[in-house]
Amino acid sequence: MPIINRLADFHAEITEWRHDFHSNPELLFDVHRTVGKVEELLKSFGVDEIVTGLGKTGLVATIKGKSNKSGKTIGLRADMDALPIFEKTGKDYASKTDGKMHACGHDGHTAMLLGAAKYLAETRNFDGTVALIFQPAEEGGGGGDAMVKDGIMETFNIDEVYGMHNFPGLPVGSFAIREGGIMAATDEFTIEIEGVGGHAAMPHLTIDPLVAGAHMITGLQTLVSRNVDPIKNAVLSVTAMIANDSYNVISRTATLKGTVRTLDEEIRNLMEKRMNEFVPNSAAAFGAKAKLNFRRGYPVTVNAPKQTTFAGDIAAQIVGEKQVIRDISPTMGGEDFSYMLNERPGAYIIIGQGNTAGLHEDTYDFNDEIIPIGCSYWIELAQTAMPIK
Repeated sequence: MPIINRLADFHAEITEWRHDFHSNPELLFDVHRTVGKVEELLKSFGVDEIVTGLGKTGLVATIKGKSNKSGKTIGLRADMDALPIFEKTGKDYASKTDGKMHACGHDGHTAMLLGAAKYLAETRNFDGTVALIFQPAEEGGGGGDAMVKDGIMETFNIDEVYGMHNFPGLPVGSFAIREGGIMAATDEFTIEIEGVGGHAAMPHLTIDPLVAGAHMITGLQTLVSRNVDPIKNAVLSVTAMIANDSYNVISRTATLKGTVRTLDEEIRNLMEKRMNEFVPNSAAAFGAKAKLNFRRGYPVTVNAPKQTTFAGDIAAQIVGEKQVIRDISPTMGGEDFSYMLNERPGAYIIIGQGNTAGLHEDTYDFNDEIIPIGCSYWIELAQTAMPIK
């Protein structure tokens, strides 16, 4: 089935919603204006139930179908938060708040789910219930985890859950998906190195934590190259080295910071274990001491087999089989929809954004051309998952 014709009537209106969200970006859990606008629109559509304050500032709304013989509930999720970036798009609907910007397209995700909600509330051509999940704090705040901990899966009896994200570089009118890990676990680490400080002209009287740290940075890379199966994936990046700000002082301490990205729990556990073994021993080789603080972030985003096939089939109904990549390479970026997929089977799909600026760039803007495609995907997914017989 191609793009739903009725959405052509909604397209301009949905675009206006998207531009309004774009002009008024909000960060993390502080999405009060955004969620207020979402609630106002959902009420105007005539949805059956709206519950706010989930995961601090999240919202779940339900739409019941013409029948409920199936007793099934499908969850559809959109994220709402922006990023702390100064926008440089020059659009007439650009951010009104310096230092805040919708640079990842969450404004578009929210608008597309609202467009689907309007259609589904109007037609109700399905047997069961659609749960619309509007989530805060995807960009590092763990809003998905907060909503799960507030019991949204149990409260709304959600059986399966689906997510969608735009992707620059993937052509408009295409989708991409894969079974298993599609987005990485996003862990962070801090390493505190302690030596003996002193005068830079007399290094023999010191234990230089920068020298220990420099060798440690090099050595950490071998934890991937010499411990991880080369067919599998892991990334370890040291992104900061911090010591004193002086030309003639060897610091007593130095700090390393960075991130580890993995695509399965076995490799994730291995990386943490090997880092805990390597860091203190590497420092000791230079007479220094070092302590690792390894902090687990978002888990791997894992698409369930059955739901991945189903989501790909729905995408193919909208844009044609040739426009659906069913085994896209995973990305080492993270996504807190992973928490929802850990609770219920489901799938996370990528929708083509076209040849635009990349995600998290200050010149990025969501492509309004893809709104009918994304809305159609949500609608057909709900109707096909819960058909009226």
